[in-house]
Amino acid sequence: MNKVLLIGRLTAKPELRYTGSNIPYVRFTLAVNRSFNRDSNNGPTADFIGIIAWRKQAENICNYLDKGSQVSVEGRIQTGSYDKDGQRVYTTDIVADTVQFLERKSSRSGQDNSSPYDYQPEPVYNGPSTPEVDINQDDPFADFGDSVSIDDNFLE
Repeated sequence: MNKVLLIGRLTAKPELRYTGSNIPYVRFTLAVNRSFNRDSNNGPTADFIGIIAWRKQAENICNYLDKGSQVSVEGRIQTGSYDKDGQRVYTTDIVADTVQFLERKSSRSGQDNSSPYDYQPEPVYNGPSTPEVDINQDDPFADFGDSVSIDDNFLE
């Protein structure tokens, strides 16, 4: 099984490109923080991972994301190689199956260029702003007082 799930931030504004057969694609780098490794200043370190997305997904990424946008990428690892100046160069990239936008573009840039894919409705509550609740009503532990004793012999 070849499956990858990443959450990180774009390191640069993505640019749409086209293959010789006019298929849109985008290559971008995702900065993914390491959870436990720290640098010498006790700050987080990150891995910079190459991502490739194709077709409509690539177009959406270029239209709605910018440098610093946070996304989740689900995909697969793809390795390859090519010759450069007589030397063999090996590559490892993530081919994105899905890219989910985790924040609105407007929340980072101050513009309202939101995507239809990142719409989240506001929560609705029609009751009073601070509902009155009787904390002792139907509380099965209300009569126990401040302490509870536990008998260890119960387990034997």
